[in-house]
Amino acid sequence: MSKDLRIVFLGTPDFAAASLRKLVENQVHVVAVVTAPDKPQGRGKKLGMSAVKEYALEASLPVLQPTNLKSPEFLEELKSYHADLQIVVAFRMLPVAVWDMPELGTFNLHASLLPQYRGAAPINWAIINGEKETGLTTFFLKHEIDTGEIIFQEKEPIRPDDNVGSLYQRLMEKGADLVLKTVRAIAAGDYPHIAQETDMDLKSAPKIFKEDCKIDWDKPMKEVRNFVRGLSPYPAAWTELEGKTVKVFQVEKSTDDISRQPGMFESDGKTYLKVKTQDGTLDILDLQIEGKKRMSVEDFLRGYQFTDH
Repeated sequence: MSKDLRIVFLGTPDFAAASLRKLVENQVHVVAVVTAPDKPQGRGKKLGMSAVKEYALEASLPVLQPTNLKSPEFLEELKSYHADLQIVVAFRMLPVAVWDMPELGTFNLHASLLPQYRGAAPINWAIINGEKETGLTTFFLKHEIDTGEIIFQEKEPIRPDDNVGSLYQRLMEKGADLVLKTVRAIAAGDYPHIAQETDMDLKSAPKIFKEDCKIDWDKPMKEVRNFVRGLSPYPAAWTELEGKTVKVFQVEKSTDDISRQPGMFESDGKTYLKVKTQDGTLDILDLQIEGKKRMSVEDFLRGYQFTDH
């Protein structure tokens, strides 16, 4: 590396922790880590730390957990680390006072091929929309979210059987390599600054809320399957079964069509649960009814009594 950069890393979930680990294991000089405050987790509501904090403590790195990113106390503490560069992976929006602080700026890792799928949920939306390819982008932060100059991009195919969980895992590992590549290029003073295209038809990736996850069985079978894959395992697509909410994690095209209206189901009470869509029938393979754990359709049917069957 041409210059031993002082780096502050900002991130929260395991997606970010993988990049932090990659940097530390490759002797990149991370001087401090900024992550979310500890929050209650699980049924016991015990305070739990983020994946990034867990690794930072393991690596003996200073950890900052501000509740207010604009507070003078936090900004003063951040400034005291004299970072040359900041890296953001899966963190919240930063005020200008934070991202504009280092001499070399702040770059972000985003899980799409920008300018496509700007927003909070790029992996989900790429699968929901039936894309065959997505990827990763490192880019410099500026005022408008996800619009800064691109440094590097890596493509990643979306496989027909991918869900968010499987694609997330591959992008997490590939993203860590891309973050390291970007740091090395910036340290060497030899890296691209590519303006994002503005004259193309852009798809967005807004945050997904529970009400957005309800399955519309009136849609074509392929769209419903992509919708389920794009929300599995989290936050999970859902439907209603005899007045109860059921999360649906996996559906596949059924070998038998049923002559019902879209949204109506059919089951033998033992091995299958079929639901009609606009143009065909899907088998639900993996689900979770409210108050119970996630299970296969066979396990579910073993303990479920239909009221009108």
